Amino acid sequence: MELWLIFALLSAGTAALVAVFGKIGLQSVDANAATAIRAVIMAAFLLLVVAWQGSFKQIGVILADKRAIAFIALSGIAGALSWLFYFLALKFGKVSQVAPIDKLSVVIAAVLAVTLLGERISALGGMGIALIAVGAILVALG
Repeated sequence: MELWLIFALLSAGTAALVAVFGKIGLQSVDANAATAIRAVIMAAFLLLVVAWQGSFKQIGVILADKRAIAFIALSGIAGALSWLFYFLALKFGKVSQVAPIDKLSVVIAAVLAVTLLGERISALGGMGIALIAVGAILVALG
């Protein structure tokens, strides 16, 4: 099995846990405050991972690359906004509806990859992306 596929499946599985654990945790608390606490926990955990790997020197390398840090910062802001909106959606909606709509990010990312990054998608890939969009909407409506 390809390494990217293993990591992608692990990502999908742990992302599913985010939705379920988040929904349970949000029952009686403010969604934005909960998201902030989650971000602190994530940052601490990831710093431990970087320390365990012995990669702290890479932080300096990244910070020295102005283009890289600018886009990483933009990615961080987009990610923070995504999680704020996701936790608000979980607070007020069902996981079975919120999670599929959130996965429309796959469709949006593919469109942006084609338009902004010049990536190519095969006809089969395009049909798959269309099916993801239709499936997400059908699951959310059902």
